[in-house]
Amino acid sequence: MYAIVKSGGKQYRVRQGDELVVERLAGEVGEQVELPVSLRAEGDTLDLESRTARAEILEHLRGEKLKVYKYKPKKGYRRKRGHRQALTRIRVLEV
Repeated sequence: MYAIVKSGGKQYRVRQGDELVVERLAGEVGEQVELPVSLRAEGDTLDLESRTARAEILEHLRGEKLKVYKYKPKKGYRRKRGHRQALTRIRVLEV
């Protein structure tokens, strides 16, 4: 059995016990959160009813550093900036 859950504007295919990294979720480590399920499949049957999946927050982390560089040719204008996305690792407890 698997389900498609939504988090942070993205959709993930998960099973019970899966760990995944999603956009930062509000909550402390060890807390349980509910994620909306858009589709649930068990064998050949699909369930489109609105349900929720429970997940546990394992840790908060930050993604790899991205370098953003912009410039204007022949003008001496150069800007270099970095960005690290805030992420959360979760474990799906129940679908």
